[in-house]
Amino acid sequence: MLASRALVRGLQSGFWRRVSTSSGARAAHPHDVDVLDCSAPQYNNRPDTPWPDVPFVRNLSAEQKKLKEKEKGPWTQLTKEEKLAIYRLTHELSFPEMNKGSKEWMTVLGGIFYFLGFTALLVWWQRVYVYGDVPHTFSQEWVEKQTQMMIDMRVNPVQGFSNKWDYEKKQWK
Repeated sequence: MLASRALVRGLQSGFWRRVSTSSGARAAHPHDVDVLDCSAPQYNNRPDTPWPDVPFVRNLSAEQKKLKEKEKGPWTQLTKEEKLAIYRLTHELSFPEMNKGSKEWMTVLGGIFYFLGFTALLVWWQRVYVYGDVPHTFSQEWVEKQTQMMIDMRVNPVQGFSNKWDYEKKQWK
């Protein structure tokens, strides 16, 4: 009774607050952590959403501001590099860059082969050191003798083993 009261008082007096995840996270990370507000517009690089909510570069430098002013004029006066720089202000990657394959499949395949190799070594070790020899009851002669004994005893003659044996012709039906 006394122990349960002490436990309840301990939990009420702040022990629970010290153990909880939010205060533990604050203690583990004393610096300010940026929290992503998912209700605010965000930039994302995905082929299925070609127009992001906000541009890639939000804080423009002086050179980028001049380029934005130049963008308002005729585009025939812009060079190819300037057009590309304007595109890079709003988008980080182009569609071919987004659709470019990654080498992640190599890592996954390597991991699969690693674990398959480890499993093969484990199976080999078990065959050599854990399991004994194959029992003599698995030999072909033993199986033939057992089959003949079951036929002679007429085991399960209605729907089973002996049903498939023709006793007059002495062969399988």
